Amino acid sequence: MATIVVGNSIHLGNVGSKQEVGDFAMKVPEWVKPGIWGLIGGAIAAIVIGFVWGGWVTGGAAGKMEAASAEAAIVQAFTPLCVAKAEQQPEKFVSLKEKSSYGSSRGNFVIEAGWVDNVSEKYRSAVAKACAQTVVEGMKAE
Repeated sequence: MATIVVGNSIHLGNVGSKQEVGDFAMKVPEWVKPGIWGLIGGAIAAIVIGFVWGGWVTGGAAGKMEAASAEAAIVQAFTPLCVAKAEQQPEKFVSLKEKSSYGSSRGNFVIEAGWVDNVSEKYRSAVAKACAQTVVEGMKAE
């Protein structure tokens, strides 16, 4: 089998056969080019709308939200346990109320009192602050 090129035509097969492929030029309908641009524009619009209004986030932002959510859940779960321990020592309430609400003095008081000993060191200060705030708010309500 031989390939013979004559001008712009390609001839395949045996040297005398007429199996022409000819000038290969793909004819694309006119609507394809605007259709492709519309597809690209629609994809870009969908991405913009998804990130701006649809609530889509990147992987890094999702990781940060997950960590914040986990910490909030831990604080919310352990605060009632801390308050229950605090209620077993009502004599310390007055000292807690006298501590400044600014900074971490109330949180440190709760940690020193041992009310958050069952909490991981990583979350202990956040739970202690929430516990102190809850106990002081409960004292104001009484």
